[in-house]
Formats: sequence, structure tokens, C-alpha cells
Amino acid sequence: MKPLLHPTYFPNIAHFTVMVKGGFVFEKEDNYQKQTYRNRTYIYSANGPQLLSVPVKHSNNAEGHQKYREVVIEDNFDWKKQHWKSIQTAYRTSPFFEFYEDEIAPFFEKKHTRLYDMNLESALLLAEIMQTDLDYSFTGSYEKSPQETTDHRNLANAKSKSTFDFQPYTQVFEEKQGFIPNLCILDLLFNEGPNALNYLESQSVQ
Repeated sequence: MKPLLHPTYFPNIAHFTVMVKGGFVFEKEDNYQKQTYRNRTYIYSANGPQLLSVPVKHSNNAEGHQKYREVVIEDNFDWKKQHWKSIQTAYRTSPFFEFYEDEIAPFFEKKHTRLYDMNLESALLLAEIMQTDLDYSFTGSYEKSPQETTDHRNLANAKSKSTFDFQPYTQVFEEKQGFIPNLCILDLLFNEGPNALNYLESQSVQ
């Protein structure tokens, strides 16, 4: 069965490991949940994991429910400029940052309206950079316990205690903090470059 995933903001290693293995399905009919990778990702800064959080506009729904695909991004301040500056600071000394920065920088200069669409674009951008085609489709209805797919939606839970036995790769600040697994895909790309796809294809998510 195909894996079922949420589109997340610059997906982490676990997400991309599942995505590059073959066809998968993106959930499109669920309600938005806070404190998930839907609107956050982690990079490796000099002080350890650094959160990059996307601000979203709160729903006016009396019950507080809102479809994930309908969530609107807050645009009253230039948070993308802050994110890109943090990424530059964290990875400017990495082996492949200069190789990819011109392809990635325009994303942070572009205006996006809906969180779902932006997250999908971030995944497709990184797949294009790694020269791989993602074979995906979307759900047409919400299923709490899907029967036709393998449910990996829990990978979007930022508070999950799940651990992954990912093979270590060289990271910029590992001498200070050690190897930190399952960070944003950008961490792998800037450190491993063209080998990033081979790395993902060799890992597994249980």
C-alpha cells in the first residue's frame, strides 16, 4: 500500500525518506493541527537545533476547526526574510550551500497565501534540486483509520517521541553538538550535496 503523508514545511529526513521510495498519497482533507511540522522545521545552528516557524492566521470558526488546505499564512511581517537569514547563518560554511543557494533563495522572496500550497512547493523544489520526480496523489476524503494506504501522518507530529536510526552524515556543527538526526531536508542537502538522494534511498522509516 502507498504511504499516506502530510505536506510539511521543508520536510525532514523521515518524510523525504518515505517520499523518494515510490508512490505516496498526500492528505488533503484533514483539519489543521498546531505544533506540527505543517508550519515548522528544524535546522542545525551553532547552538543546536533551531526552530523555523511559519506564522498562520487563526480561524474565525467558532469551533476552532479549519481545513489544513485552507490555512492562510500571516503576512504582516517578513518572516521569510528571517528564515532565509537563519539558514544562511547556519549553513554558509557547509560544503554545498553556495552550490544550491541561488535555486532556493527565490522561494523565500515569493509570496505564498496558503500554507498547504507553500509546503507542497517546498517539497517539489527540493525534489527538483535532487533531480528526482515525486510520484504522489491526494486524498479525496478524510479517513481516521485508512484502509487503502499505510498511515505515516504521524511523521508530521513535531512532539512525537519517535526515534529514527538514520545513518550519520557530516554536519557543520557536529563537533559542538554531535550528530542530530531527522532535521530539515536542507541540512542534508547543504552537507551532502549530490549524494543527498542516495542517502535518502538507503535509509528506512519503520
